[in-house]
Amino acid sequence: MFEQRTDLALEAKELWQEGARAADVLPGVEAETNRCQGYEVDKVRILNEQGAQALGKPEGSYVTLTLDGLARREEDAFRRAVWAVADQLAPFVAHLAPKAPVLVACLGNRAITPDAIGPLVHQNTLVTRHLVTQSPEHFGSFRPVAGLSAGVLGTTGVESGDLISSVCRAIRPACVIAVDALAARSIHRVCRTVQLSDTGIVPGSGVGNHRAALNKKSLGVPVIAVGVPTVVDGATLAMDLTGSRPTDDSQTMMVTPRDIDARVGELSKVVGFGINLALQPGLTIEDMELFLS
Repeated sequence: MFEQRTDLALEAKELWQEGARAADVLPGVEAETNRCQGYEVDKVRILNEQGAQALGKPEGSYVTLTLDGLARREEDAFRRAVWAVADQLAPFVAHLAPKAPVLVACLGNRAITPDAIGPLVHQNTLVTRHLVTQSPEHFGSFRPVAGLSAGVLGTTGVESGDLISSVCRAIRPACVIAVDALAARSIHRVCRTVQLSDTGIVPGSGVGNHRAALNKKSLGVPVIAVGVPTVVDGATLAMDLTGSRPTDDSQTMMVTPRDIDARVGELSKVVGFGINLALQPGLTIEDMELFLS
């Protein structure tokens, strides 16, 4: 039986509800919707193994930000989107001490635009670990943050999981924030949403190229995943639009917007700045523009 592919817990919940009877209750899952900085926020918590099996996702918390206003170029949309990412990420790092080091591990292939979210977020990451160590009189108030653009196996010859694990052993971060591109089920969520979760990430899963998982078990520290859907699986899109079983040809295709380069560039800046503000709460967007220009 063909299963529609999605990396978003929100869409997995919607798929379950579409296949259920009206009286059915989704077991082991809690969900709520609210707003942040004018954007819709959907939270899905998978509480136990029953919920994990129902949605096909690991137990944990998933937050989906829908940034429609950014795509529509609403007034002040960029600033609000950055702060929305920061506000929703902050609870995931609230358990960390103010000076606890963090590794921002950015995954993906810079040469393939839909997969370039990670490398471009890396460019917008405020890296401070060396500054805190070398100039504590000027940067002692900053959290030590290290950044890594892990690349992909085809261009480095090294599994991204092995590389990140080695860096973790060397610098001993309190947690890892892993950034990657995702696949959505709906074209309306492509390049319009950001998902955050505390369950880690499987590099390449969005395009069916599963690599070793990055999570607390594999890295020894908590892993917060930040993902942006940039593609829709062709077979999933065909099923979503027509309601009929897709052809074999569609199952080998990935679909992405024609202006993907502009969208990825903008969302990478939103995500990068949001991560920076969540980790360095005393800074502003103007500071980010100054430091990263």
